Amino acid sequence: MRKLIAITLVTLISAVMLFAQASGEKGTDSSLQDVLDKGSFILGLDDSFPPMGFRDENGEIVGFDIDAAIEVAKRLGVELVPQPIDWNAKEQELATGNIDCIWNGFTVTPERERVMAFSAPYVRNAQVVVVRGDSDVNTLEDLAGGSVGVQAGSSAQVAIDDTPGFKDSLKEIIEFKENLTALMDLEIGGVDAVVMDLLVANDNINRSGKDFRILDQTLTEEEYAIGFRKNDIALRDAVDAELLAMAEDGTLAQIAEKWFGADITIVGK
Repeated sequence: MRKLIAITLVTLISAVMLFAQASGEKGTDSSLQDVLDKGSFILGLDDSFPPMGFRDENGEIVGFDIDAAIEVAKRLGVELVPQPIDWNAKEQELATGNIDCIWNGFTVTPERERVMAFSAPYVRNAQVVVVRGDSDVNTLEDLAGGSVGVQAGSSAQVAIDDTPGFKDSLKEIIEFKENLTALMDLEIGGVDAVVMDLLVANDNINRSGKDFRILDQTLTEEEYAIGFRKNDIALRDAVDAELLAMAEDGTLAQIAEKWFGADITIVGK
């Protein structure tokens, strides 16, 4: 009987300690205060990802995500610091504290959700196939035996893997550091197609005027959101609140119309 009581007491004490530990961990989320104290909000991005975040003709980092983040930072009372990173090492950049978030056409995936805290989605997107205008490719099946370019570490790689039979039908998949480099290789015939984000593909075709076209058949539908460290809930929630306020007062729609020609955002809708 005494042994049973002792075991019960140990179990209860362990439960209390675990509860206290969990409560303490929740109470130590200083992510928002840390940003406020240092006076800056560091945004990690691939600076060659138009129209979300890229360098203009003057070398300045601009884009939809940048304008939205500048406004969020302003409302929080801090300065936005866009920090270009190696997209293939973005998770490490975030985990080590070099950046406060990943905000650059960042697709929500189950794998990423396991290691990050995401904001509410703010834009819908899709993974598509871009080919040259004179290409005979009109469907995914037409690419059988061909070569496809993709940005290393991007959700396009996941889309290829998740499209039944597509990856196995290809001769090769060639990784590039940037989508723009992949499109340059497509232009000279180095690859037969490039798998990439629809919003980025549309923007590139419209801006460059190059003879590319997008297949009607998409690989996956997806959503863009902002990635934070798993425990940085206070910072995530503060950014979410400002984005919602921007959606309600029309600021986010104005930024979208500037970059997309229409309000394609989904915050609060």
